[in-house]
Amino acid sequence: MLMLTPTAIEAVRIITTGDGKPADAGLRIFSATENAQSLQLAIAEAPAEQDQVLSADGSRIFLDEKAAAFLDDKILDTSVDADGQSTFVVAPQGPNQPDQAAPQG
Repeated sequence: MLMLTPTAIEAVRIITTGDGKPADAGLRIFSATENAQSLQLAIAEAPAEQDQVLSADGSRIFLDEKAAAFLDDKILDTSVDADGQSTFVVAPQGPNQPDQAAPQG
């Protein structure tokens, strides 16, 4: 299952709440190609019919089937560049990774 760092959980919560967004909104991760080697992110008001729904500490993530399979052994984190811009980063799960939280799905 996709794991999330505390900073990723907070980033998802920030971008999917407030500003008139529905309470069920979440970050949707979906495959942009046939083999899930390219993923896209979008704010979604609700999950698509076949999406896997993960939630952790008030954040919600929706994964399409291909993205869920590709991300099954990965961790989602965020990094901040010199300009203060946050970027989501996907890395393999492992013992040397930052604190990880298992979302509930």
